[in-house]
Amino acid sequence: MPRFAGRFLWYILLNIMPRRVSIKDRAGLRTWIEIDRKAIQSNCRVLKNHLSKGTKLLAVVKSNAYGHDLVEFSREVVRHGADMLGVDSGVESIALRTAGIRVPILVLGYTLPEMFASLAKANVAVTISSIEGLTQIMGAARSGNVPAIHLKVDTGMHRQGFLETDRDRVVRVVQRMKGSVTVSGLYTHFAAAKDRGNLVSTRYTTRQLEELNRWREAFVQAGVNVNVHAGATGGLLLFPEAHFDVARAGIGLYGVWPSSWAEEKLSSTMMLAPVLAWKSLVAEIKKIPKGSAVGYDLTEKVSRDTTIAVIPVGYWHGYPRALSSKGEVLIRGKRARVLGRVCMDMIVVDVTDISGVRVRNEAVLIGRSGKDNISAEELAERSGTSAYEILTRLNPLMRRIYQ
Repeated sequence: MPRFAGRFLWYILLNIMPRRVSIKDRAGLRTWIEIDRKAIQSNCRVLKNHLSKGTKLLAVVKSNAYGHDLVEFSREVVRHGADMLGVDSGVESIALRTAGIRVPILVLGYTLPEMFASLAKANVAVTISSIEGLTQIMGAARSGNVPAIHLKVDTGMHRQGFLETDRDRVVRVVQRMKGSVTVSGLYTHFAAAKDRGNLVSTRYTTRQLEELNRWREAFVQAGVNVNVHAGATGGLLLFPEAHFDVARAGIGLYGVWPSSWAEEKLSSTMMLAPVLAWKSLVAEIKKIPKGSAVGYDLTEKVSRDTTIAVIPVGYWHGYPRALSSKGEVLIRGKRARVLGRVCMDMIVVDVTDISGVRVRNEAVLIGRSGKDNISAEELAERSGTSAYEILTRLNPLMRRIYQ
């Protein structure tokens, strides 16, 4: 069975076909984002069922939950079994606490020392990933309350994290901190765990795991008990030996496969259901003669008499300028190609071959219309980026409608 046909069948079997947002829900909106609660529930179930027995799930909801709305998405994944949440910053963690979310939260990014006291009060753990960070947390502990910490080690990603040459020193410092700072976790991040079919990537990930295990053993020998985690959806799905005490999942919770290889290998036995659809409206329709130039800089001239439709979204909303003259949207279940430049707040599309188009018809930028579907992955491929960037750059001022 073709991959996409198989995915569609899974939709039917799991009863998570997208539901339509009512006109009342989107009244006054020229563009909006629809979030499917049942798809979130399904993705949580799929990922939790894939975990080793006893492994907890940390749902990564950083960066406005990958564009899906930080608070609302967090509520959904907690409702469906997430044991912990991972955010980028102290600001995001405080927003979740203010919204009444009480599960453990870990700040994955850098935390300014002046945030330590407020995060300790909010019972939020922070990441410490450098000797300087350790010094700062120890200094803060002498003067007042400090948050619990997770130590991040750099096993090969070469961003945040202690290097292996730091290990003995870090262990000694952690032993001295007993009673003043709670060390709750030890973790790393994979650089290339999305494709287990690539021998180089697999060997690299295996070496990262071996190094993390050396750190783990050093802490065990020092009598320091910590929760160990590694992660991202690729690691969770493809490297069961990386589940440890906690497994982190990000993109998979949003219904996006971490790689085409993972999708090809796993989609016949499990499904990740896309959570987000992005829609707009036809704002204006007109006919222009053959040879007319469309948009800024006269970059495209139509080769026939053409019916055009104006859609009120652009790169300010998160529609990539790189899709100029090559992006497509769905109107009445048919594809309409972007003509000319993507503007700040508008695109123009060719609807000559789509019958019956009217002002205020729905235009689908991401999602399904009729039998066709435009995914975040498709937009990413056409614009030379990743689905992660497409989703996280969706303007947070656009209303997310959970249904």
